[in-house]
Amino acid sequence: MNLADYLRRQFAYDEWANREVLTAIRAAGSANERSLQLMAHILAAEQVWLDRLKQQPQSVPVWPKPDLEQCAVQAAELGQRWLEFLDLITAGDVSQSVSYKNSKGEEWSSTIVDILTHVVLHSAYHRGQIASHMRALGQTPAYTDFIHGVRQGLVK
Repeated sequence: MNLADYLRRQFAYDEWANREVLTAIRAAGSANERSLQLMAHILAAEQVWLDRLKQQPQSVPVWPKPDLEQCAVQAAELGQRWLEFLDLITAGDVSQSVSYKNSKGEEWSSTIVDILTHVVLHSAYHRGQIASHMRALGQTPAYTDFIHGVRQGLVK
């Protein structure tokens, strides 16, 4: 497997896991505002990083107002946008640096591969927070382990 295929697989996992968490949040009902807030942040952060990679102005706040239906639409759109972006880059391109400003207005430069790795890991981190929060409320969180998705044929 080459690096480009590996990255596509990581983002396929990310899209699947985000959908699973949204399903679990929907099943839990309105008593789970914090989980929805974290999910909205995951999706917004993914959009912010995609904006940065494309050298476009930030199109969403990092911590948007949580809305389940909006999150579902955004998750579906983001999955497609990430795949389109990944199709545009080659393995050689991912070592290039991208300059951007973070949410504090600080200027930074990171390689594309580091940004892509961060996006997947950041999302997984917050999905873990959602699972922990749901368990604390007596709810059933989504099972989003990467290996589970692969074993079940949900991540190809």
